[in-house]
Amino acid sequence: MEKIYASLITIGDELLIGQTIDTNSAWMAQRLNEIGIWIQRRVAVGDDKAAIIKALEEEGKNSQIVLITGGLGPTADDITKPVLCEYFGGKLVQDEAALQNVLQLSAMRGLPVLQRNLDQALVPDVATIIQNKRGSAPGMWFEKGGSIYVSMPGVPHEMKGIMEYDVIGMLQARFETPALLHHTLITAGMGESFVAERIMDFENNLPKHIKLAYLPNYGLLKLRLTSISPDKQSAANELQHAFDTLKSLVGDILVAEKDVTMGEVLGEVLKTKNLKVGTAESCTGGKIASLITAIPGSSAYFNGSVVAYSYEVKQHVLGVQAETLEKHGAVSERTVREMAEGALRVLDVDCVMAVSGIMGPDGGTEEKPVGSVWIAVGGKGKIVTKLHRFRFDRARNIDMTCVAAMNELRKWLEL
Repeated sequence: MEKIYASLITIGDELLIGQTIDTNSAWMAQRLNEIGIWIQRRVAVGDDKAAIIKALEEEGKNSQIVLITGGLGPTADDITKPVLCEYFGGKLVQDEAALQNVLQLSAMRGLPVLQRNLDQALVPDVATIIQNKRGSAPGMWFEKGGSIYVSMPGVPHEMKGIMEYDVIGMLQARFETPALLHHTLITAGMGESFVAERIMDFENNLPKHIKLAYLPNYGLLKLRLTSISPDKQSAANELQHAFDTLKSLVGDILVAEKDVTMGEVLGEVLKTKNLKVGTAESCTGGKIASLITAIPGSSAYFNGSVVAYSYEVKQHVLGVQAETLEKHGAVSERTVREMAEGALRVLDVDCVMAVSGIMGPDGGTEEKPVGSVWIAVGGKGKIVTKLHRFRFDRARNIDMTCVAAMNELRKWLEL
């Protein structure tokens, strides 16, 4: 069975200068993988006619499917639609369904209809139009040289709607794809090279159609097995067998048997044990709480957080002793232990995470360099502490601290 390839083109100057982060490509890649379509390339180009045309030409040679996002808005810098119209040899005409959609959206918002808005309903007459149920700019399906091109808005919410409501089904109807299956597990506590050494024989004996990938991130290591086969059932059975073998080899460092966030991992443990958790955060500024509450249903196990950035809040809210702060400083085992004890009391929870550290770029000393973080986790009567030393910039140090704190509590809960 022929392997089906897709290329992703994202359009916009804001992507090239780093003003906007491209989340569309990652989301589309995941959804395409789920239906057996392999991503060949991801390309970002600016709002430039020549660059867009060059990308269309090159990716049409590389892939059977080219998905394009961006540049379909109502302003002068949104040039994707006229460029596509020219490239595919059409002319702009008004699409009645798209026009009615624009008028309905304007009425719902109580806004006047500008000519710019009406122009959103102008589409190339050589395209199959895909209505946008979440916005005004419709999607457009083109075919040229044996490849399919689909243009969609760059607004993630609108792009996802067009993909989920229409494009995924249309691609499945057009292409017969092989089974493309992934199994991922997460480990912690052992570096990538040491894990690779441990499972070297396993990796060397994998069949050619099963690949192993190492994906380190934030102190964790994901191990992903991927199988490509024309027979989905046999591929699933073979991949599951390999996955079970891999799990047995890394059981002592296993965190999760699927590709989830540490917030999801911790949430499952808390739900299973019917426990409430809270956080006392200094250096992370509430980000641990944010990661926990990003998970739907987290209210079942999360009570709240105290963001104790200053000495005053540490003392007056969490009850950290003034003597502790004066003698040991905010970044110390004693302080973080007292923060945890205070959070247990103030938040009325079964278990807590408390963190205090130096995230940088300034504030470090020879004794406590940038990246030094004390973490305390536990419950009433039993608090454990650990010193972590990270070596990255401020943003990454904060992220590393969040993941480390949740993992420390996970380990404490599973003892």
